[in-house]
Amino acid sequence: MGLRSTAADVTLRSASDLVAALRARELSSRELLDAYLDRIDRLDPALNAVVTLDADRARAEADASDRATMRGDADGALHGLPITVKDSIETAGLRTTAGAAELADHVPMVDAPSVARLRAAGAVVFGKTNLPAWAGDCQTFNDLFGCTNNPWDPTRTPGGSSGGSAAAIAAGLTGLELGSDWGGSIRIPAHFCGVYGLKPTWGTVPLRGHLPPPPGTLTEMDVAVLGPLGRTADDLALALDVLAGPEVAPAMAWSLTLPPPRAAEVAEYRIAVRLHDPDFPLDRESDDLLQAAVDALAAAGATVDDRAELPCLAEGHAVAQQLIQGSMSHSIPDEEFERLLDVATSADPDDDSPPVRWARNITQPARDLNRVREHRARLQTQWADVFRDYDTVLCPVTPTAAFPHDHRPADDRRIPFDETTIPYSDQFAWLQSTGVVRLPSVAAPVGRTRSGLPVGIQIVGPPFEDHTAIDVARNLAMLIGGYTPPPTERLTR
Repeated sequence: MGLRSTAADVTLRSASDLVAALRARELSSRELLDAYLDRIDRLDPALNAVVTLDADRARAEADASDRATMRGDADGALHGLPITVKDSIETAGLRTTAGAAELADHVPMVDAPSVARLRAAGAVVFGKTNLPAWAGDCQTFNDLFGCTNNPWDPTRTPGGSSGGSAAAIAAGLTGLELGSDWGGSIRIPAHFCGVYGLKPTWGTVPLRGHLPPPPGTLTEMDVAVLGPLGRTADDLALALDVLAGPEVAPAMAWSLTLPPPRAAEVAEYRIAVRLHDPDFPLDRESDDLLQAAVDALAAAGATVDDRAELPCLAEGHAVAQQLIQGSMSHSIPDEEFERLLDVATSADPDDDSPPVRWARNITQPARDLNRVREHRARLQTQWADVFRDYDTVLCPVTPTAAFPHDHRPADDRRIPFDETTIPYSDQFAWLQSTGVVRLPSVAAPVGRTRSGLPVGIQIVGPPFEDHTAIDVARNLAMLIGGYTPPPTERLTR
């Protein structure tokens, strides 16, 4: 075996290409792993994306993978592929902190089911990637490991909470990444860093072993999912086929078979588009790039409708906030819960500021939480009606490209938007209104702003039709291009 191209070229290839090259013995798992480790050594000091390495064990596993390949035993879908995992997903014998100081020494005894599936498919897990503390922000910084930078512009955030994941994929520090998404935590970083990210249909990938909630919790969080990030849409499909399926006990009674894409070619797709909303505007440069992507699909023959009736964005966002935050209440420390309860009960009834809204949602009564679940079910019915007429819905990920680091208290933050600013919370509406109804969504790159920042589009599919959303992303890349490596000259030591 031997590398047939430069190390940089190899590390920037898609996971799908790399798996094929490993199987064909064009390169070895050990060579590829060492190429990633070398690239991390050179580039990651400027990025701070990979926070924990397991190099010795990974080298031993890579060597074992190469021996299996030589014997003709390379039968796993990810055989020999070096990958990293977000530091909120438990990995056996490898520190998993969720970016929280109180978990600085947490070393799980077993893998999360999702990680176990990746290993069973032959992946070589060699490191963990950074995130905000307890995966609780759309920027990536914490007191344990510090701040992760965007590889396109280190003065800007890579997004969050899977910010280290997306930065590592974009900069060629890993072959594939496993992240998590509750309110946009895969899709925001993919959009900000110019890579692909999949929020699968809720329930298709086991969530157990993710932090939060605290280690040892057995109940799953509503809305939250685990999903892959990669450099092509094919990488998402490859990983999804490995990850999807029930846990061991339910698998005794039922199995999961995700359907293929609805269409065989781009001209057969019926696509609804919503780029504009009166409550949540899109900045001019993002608007232009997303519109160009939509126009490319239409020019290729897809049926594109920008007047389709879709569920109210503001309504979906409000339901998401109440449901997501309400489902977090059991993991809030008692003292903090009591403080929030006092805020919620003493605030003026007309006060809908973010701190008060947060306090109310965290401490809401069970009756209110059940009511909002019913509201969510009604929204799901509305979305089901949409997908009887359309195969996918295209919409923004966030209103802007990556913004400068801002580590002030969240209530003090605002996002630059054309010649003004918008509230920090406005960036979640497009993400959470689709996430709360448990739909699969792909964030796919569609171009860069004049200053060189990536912009992505969100491709939303029907429930359990993740491969339809992925296929539209695949077709879009063929029309306008996909992942482009960021300039690394400024990152080298």
